[in-house]
Amino acid sequence: MKIYTRTGDKGFTSLVGGARVSKDDPQIEAYGTIDELLSWTGLVRDQEALREHQVFLLKILDRLMTCASILALDKDFSVEKLPSIKDQDIIDMEREIDSMESKLTPLQSFILPGGHISVSYCHIARTICRRAERSVLKVKVELPNKDMVEKYLNRLSDYLFVLSRSLAHHLKIQEIPWKPRV
Repeated sequence: MKIYTRTGDKGFTSLVGGARVSKDDPQIEAYGTIDELLSWTGLVRDQEALREHQVFLLKILDRLMTCASILALDKDFSVEKLPSIKDQDIIDMEREIDSMESKLTPLQSFILPGGHISVSYCHIARTICRRAERSVLKVKVELPNKDMVEKYLNRLSDYLFVLSRSLAHHLKIQEIPWKPRV
């Protein structure tokens, strides 16, 4: 199988099921943004400082592929088996968030991203996750499990934020509170 097909040269692509849509269709934008998030999350996972989180981050990468596959589906195409996001995926993420937060001081203000490259990568992934969530909300077609994709992305952005804080704590990087100039 060749990597190039030339079928997208005129600005259209196929959904799973065969429907052709414009590459700027909200559905394509949504799963394309999740693809971008996958790449950044892979980079986050590759950080040596995040070694203890690598197994869970691999699980997140798997679930993001599931999210993308749900969004790549033609609404009129019937699929017998489709991977799905389950309530347990949300519960697992919340458990990870709670575990990390239990070791952190409560936030008193917004914090500025940065302090260490690995912390910054977490913040970049978090902001792309928020954009992916907004993109999914623009998809108006009914897709199986789309509501769980929205919920998963919302919780994932929380996870990535807490992961950045947890990493800063682990690396003894002082968080910089935002002090607005008023």
